[in-house]
Amino acid sequence: MRRREPRARRRRSLLPRVLHRQLLRTKATLVVVAVASLAISLAALMSYRGVSALVADELERSLADRVDTVIAFRAAGLAPPARPDMTERYVSAAGAVAPPAPGRAALPVTAETRRVALTGRGESRADLVVAGTEYGLLTRPLPGGGAVVVGQSYAAVARVDDQFLRRMTGTTAAAVGLAALLGWLVLGRVLRPVRRLAAATRRITTTHDLGTPLPAAGPDEIGQLTGSFEHMLAALRRSRAQQQQLVQDASHELRTPLTSVRGSAELLQRARGRLDPADEEQILTTLVTETAALDDLVRELVELATDRYTEEDPEAVDLLVAAEDGAQRFRRRTGRDVVVIVDGACPPVPVRARPRALQRCIDNLLGNAVKFSPDGTPVTVSVGGGKLAVRDRGPGIAAGEEEAVFGRFYRGPRTQAVPGSGLGLAIVHDLVAADAGTVFAGTAPGGGAEVGFELPPYAPAAAGGTEVRRRFGRGRAVSPPGRR
Repeated sequence: MRRREPRARRRRSLLPRVLHRQLLRTKATLVVVAVASLAISLAALMSYRGVSALVADELERSLADRVDTVIAFRAAGLAPPARPDMTERYVSAAGAVAPPAPGRAALPVTAETRRVALTGRGESRADLVVAGTEYGLLTRPLPGGGAVVVGQSYAAVARVDDQFLRRMTGTTAAAVGLAALLGWLVLGRVLRPVRRLAAATRRITTTHDLGTPLPAAGPDEIGQLTGSFEHMLAALRRSRAQQQQLVQDASHELRTPLTSVRGSAELLQRARGRLDPADEEQILTTLVTETAALDDLVRELVELATDRYTEEDPEAVDLLVAAEDGAQRFRRRTGRDVVVIVDGACPPVPVRARPRALQRCIDNLLGNAVKFSPDGTPVTVSVGGGKLAVRDRGPGIAAGEEEAVFGRFYRGPRTQAVPGSGLGLAIVHDLVAADAGTVFAGTAPGGGAEVGFELPPYAPAAAGGTEVRRRFGRGRAVSPPGRR
């Protein structure tokens, strides 16, 4: 049978665990105790020194008053009344020593005392230990010759000093203990929101439940910390929801090309060369087409799920040069007529963007426009300020779909028959939003769709400005449409 520990031992073993579990509270309490100890000790030391100075001054006045009293009584021919803490001696000019009255304690006669008695001038002050007791001695000359020596015992003062030090030490220890107790209790109340927040984060870490409520946020720094955690959890919840939605959408979109590839492969496997060459060629063409579409879809899914351009730093980019470079690439790639025009009312300005991410946005917009434009029709890229718009001559965008076209895997009713993954504009939206820009889409006057984005202008540094880095070319001038 397991023996139970004594209650006192259990309490002693529990205390270190509590202190370790509340380490911040313990450290803060120790700081409070250290500060309180220093403050109280300094106050006690200053008080002790002040009181000691007052006591010393009072002793000096008392000694001087006693000397004056003894001299006055001698002049009157009387013996001064005895005091238990004082003793007196008369010293003649010849050096003879006599007490004012019998029974007074003997005092040593110093050389300075004999000098005062002999010369009758000045006074002498000294501290001596007589029979284990410290005395303060004051010598003054007597009228008619000689001197009087008065000794004052410091025994009572030493006892008061010892009692004062003991009481001050006890009071300081009690004040420090009270400060520690109050600091521990007050800090426990102050740090209670921190403990609640820590408990909530432990539950989130253990259960992976991002919906776990956090403690109410107050107006102080701890409340601001709680609010920051709440914003972080909200961002994580949105990110998890987007990931889950992306997985669901991707699984749905991948199912179609995979089914087609699998069906074509199974047909070839069953046929074993018995198919007509034309049918076999058609199946192989389907396999290649669906495989290429599947490859494009997977690549765009990877780019959408993981922003490959996050390692880039935003910088000043010439939007006009970027548009011209993208147009030239698509002219060589597709042989289509891509025209870049400048908005005369709003000249282009350098924008703040990630160069490669901006290049991908322009390529996606141009690829989308080339895909939906009929053969022989031009694609127009308009640049003005920090805005870039790409116009095609396709079916346009239906009313109410201006925002939906930037959704993942969205395919409008007018574009269902056109091949594609439906991720190009979603990638543009995410990349532009990451650079603090906005996207827009609509039907252009005269037909066709106009899709683009607008980025914030680059603000150069105040000292000397910053040169625009032309990352997409060497700053070629844009040629007029008629000269392309």
